Amino acid sequence: MFLSCFFAGTISFAAPWKPFQFNGKSIAPGQKLAVLLPVTDGRDTAVVPVTVFHGRKPGPVLGIIAGVHGYEYPPILAAQQLARELDPAQLSGTIILVHIANVAGFLGRSVNVNPQDNKNLNRVFPGQATGTVTERLAWLLSHDIIGRCHYVVDVHAGDAPEDLRPYAGYYNYFDTPELSEKGRQMAVAMGFPYVIQFGNEPTLKAASVYCSREAIKRGIPAADIECGRLGMPESENVALIRQALHRLLMHLRIEEGTLPASPAPYLVTRRVSIDSQHTGFFFPKVKAGEFVYQGQALGHITDLFGSHLTDVTATANGVVLVMTGTPPINKGDNLFTIGEAPARQ
Repeated sequence: MFLSCFFAGTISFAAPWKPFQFNGKSIAPGQKLAVLLPVTDGRDTAVVPVTVFHGRKPGPVLGIIAGVHGYEYPPILAAQQLARELDPAQLSGTIILVHIANVAGFLGRSVNVNPQDNKNLNRVFPGQATGTVTERLAWLLSHDIIGRCHYVVDVHAGDAPEDLRPYAGYYNYFDTPELSEKGRQMAVAMGFPYVIQFGNEPTLKAASVYCSREAIKRGIPAADIECGRLGMPESENVALIRQALHRLLMHLRIEEGTLPASPAPYLVTRRVSIDSQHTGFFFPKVKAGEFVYQGQALGHITDLFGSHLTDVTATANGVVLVMTGTPPINKGDNLFTIGEAPARQ
């Protein structure tokens, strides 16, 4: 019975199963295609490595996007390993796997931004067809990847300064309850102990801005993964992402198998940010994943000479989802994101 039962009847695949058309190529059922998609703005050039797995049997199209931030290594490594594990002859439906959305950021070891134009790919969706190279990358991902899918998952990690508690997330808007519910079920199915609700607003009126929210703007169910910390390619986090993606494939009935049971996750419906009011050194007293209470001392900040400037205290009860885990801190930087007092689903 688990959550994947919602899928039955939501998408019809009664028509004969045909080859999948991608980038001008025809992919027969049970076959795959690896391709570099080129992007250029006339000055800078980028490529996006994509593998398409067209299953032998009918089913939905799932987009898996890794490497929107090139310094977030566990998702990129998990995508590479997943590509070796997937056998299109054993799949129902189609998987469009983006190995690295931001190759220049990956090769340049760049935190958050594409070093070609210094823009954050996850802040410019849906992009522009005639914009800078990053804006064109977002446009390609929006139109040639996300726009082809029935479901989308965007995979992230904590980059160089970010200590992070692994979680899945989804967007919740009150005027699209079915879309939000499908996203919730995707997030829960991946088996992380925390599920974070984004949005929680009556409607989505703003530009998409973020990769997975572009799917939501298009009416496509989507979920996010955040797994990995401090820009480290830790094998345990790579394995967690691969496990989560295989669980999602079983949930969507793209991959055969019974979804393993897992404890119901904690649902976080509200996040509280604590930002720095100073520039200098940050010395935390807690780690990501710890529960904290309002008023608890979380760390302190010194100036560049090491003189004490201020203590940092919790402004809410809850779990530390993301925090700055390295000493440098600028005024306005995020110190902590706390998921307020999560409640069981």
